[in-house]
Amino acid sequence: KGLEAVKKCERVYLESYTSLLLVPRERLEEFYGKSIIDADRELVEMGADTILEGAADTDVAFLVVGDPFGATTHTDLELRARELDIPVKKIHNASIMNAIGAAGLQLYRYGETVSIVFFTETWRPDSFYDKILSNRKNGLHTLCLLDIKTKEPSLESLARGKVVYEPPRFMSIHTAVEQLLEIEDKRKEGAYSKDTMCIGVARIGSDEQQIVAGTMESLLEVDFGPPLHSLILAGDLHTIEEEILEFFKQN
Repeated sequence: KGLEAVKKCERVYLESYTSLLLVPRERLEEFYGKSIIDADRELVEMGADTILEGAADTDVAFLVVGDPFGATTHTDLELRARELDIPVKKIHNASIMNAIGAAGLQLYRYGETVSIVFFTETWRPDSFYDKILSNRKNGLHTLCLLDIKTKEPSLESLARGKVVYEPPRFMSIHTAVEQLLEIEDKRKEGAYSKDTMCIGVARIGSDEQQIVAGTMESLLEVDFGPPLHSLILAGDLHTIEEEILEFFKQN
C-alpha cells in the first residue's frame, strides 16, 4: 500500500530527525524508483510551505521512520495541509510505541512515556522524574525514549551568527541510566534505584535487535551496540512478564 502510494508521488520527502533509518537512503531510492528529499527539522518546522507547495494538484509523500503521528510536528503538518484544503491520506506503520511489545511487557500495563534528553553543563532537566514516579506508584511500566540530535546547530556558532552543525548524536542506554541515577540521587523520592528492573532495547524491529533485562546498574555493563536505543523501567510484573524476562536476563 505504501509502495503504491510513493510510486504515484511527484515528490518524496523522508523525515530524518525523530528517528534513524536503518538502511541507506540510496537503497530506498532504488526500491521506490524515486529520488528522496531529506526533510530535517529545519525544513519540517520552518519550511512546511515548501513541502506542501503544489500538493493540491500533485501527490507528495512525507515518509516517516515509524508511524506518522509519533511526533506532534507531523500533526502540525497535517493541520497546515487541511487549512490549505489539501487532502491528506495517512498510511500507518509500526513504531517504538507498539514494537516495544517485543520486550515482553504487556502494552496495556505501560504508563506515560517519557523522553530523556542529553544533559549539558548548565541544563539538566528532570521533568521526566515525576512521570516515572507516578507510573511506578501505580505499578506501571515506563518507556523512556532517548535523545536524538541530528543537524543541531552548536550554541557557539549561533552566538557568532554563523550556523555550524554538530555531529549527529544518539543517546545510549548507558548515558540514560547514568542521568536517571543522577536525578534520583538529587531528588531522593524513591522513583527507582540502581536495583530497579529495567529492559534495554536496541535497534528494535531490525534483524540485529537486542533486548537485555537486568537491574539498572547491571545494564551499564552491557554493550548494546549501535543506535537506536530505548529503555524500559519495569513496574509491577505479571507472572507471564516475569517468565519472559528470564529469557532476556544476562547469564
